[in-house]
Amino acid sequence: MPEQILIVYYTRSKNTQIIAKLIQEQVGGDLYEVKPKVPYPPSYDAVVKQAKTEIQAGYKPPLKTRIDHIETFDTIFIGSPNWWSTMAPPMATFLSENDLSGKTVVPFCTHGGGGLGNMDRDIAVLCPQSTMLEGFEIYGSGGADAKSAVIAWLNRIDMK
Repeated sequence: MPEQILIVYYTRSKNTQIIAKLIQEQVGGDLYEVKPKVPYPPSYDAVVKQAKTEIQAGYKPPLKTRIDHIETFDTIFIGSPNWWSTMAPPMATFLSENDLSGKTVVPFCTHGGGGLGNMDRDIAVLCPQSTMLEGFEIYGSGGADAKSAVIAWLNRIDMK
């Protein structure tokens, strides 16, 4: 049976969604967008303030949807914007609510200058029984170079 791939992502500005779709174009698999029950405010400044408070408090917001068949996937890409040097709180909720033991976990993030920050380490803490592959980071949506950057990374981690 071929490897089953899931690409899970949280996006606010659509940058992370763009990268998730580029990954899917290259490796196949299912796309799943994590959505909080209560959306973040439309104002960037309000989101920054709320996210900082949530991350400092370790708050994991309730999610709108769930994946019922997570056990059927072998490799799970985890995508999030970099918020305060880590993943967005909805992604922390997803990882806390789903047992990824025995799975291969592949982090990716979009950012405004902070790279992966501590995201790979923080994902590893929430997925202690998973195999972690090298993460990917890209500024914004990556622009015209996004596809080639994604392909180069996937080749480097033997996922192409």
